[in-house]
Amino acid sequence: MSKSSLEFYSCDYLNVELQKHKSKLLKLTKLTEAELLEVIRSVTYKVKFINEALIPEKQFRFAEKLIGDVDPDDIPFVALTKQLKGKLWTGDKMLSTALLSRGFTAVRTTQQLWKLVERDVTK
Repeated sequence: MSKSSLEFYSCDYLNVELQKHKSKLLKLTKLTEAELLEVIRSVTYKVKFINEALIPEKQFRFAEKLIGDVDPDDIPFVALTKQLKGKLWTGDKMLSTALLSRGFTAVRTTQQLWKLVERDVTK
């Protein structure tokens, strides 16, 4: 797998979440608002955003049953992952632990993604 073969998708809701947590991100990173916006732009520029209305209702029902009790805000991301038959990239340990314990194995951490990229680079 090469870096160029990785494709990133997210729900439009990611932008809502980033705005919702902007003050926390500013505090944690100690960046100015302009610097934070530039970081967000540089991280998301290759992400293909999908409107949640395009995700079938059955995928939302699946995701809600799976993790609605863990964090309802993550339902759209799990639904999109299921619809795309992709992998959910998350740093949320509580979410990944819950998903894995419930049999949803399409979860990857940043560390796991780096290992894939590093392995490909050293080939």
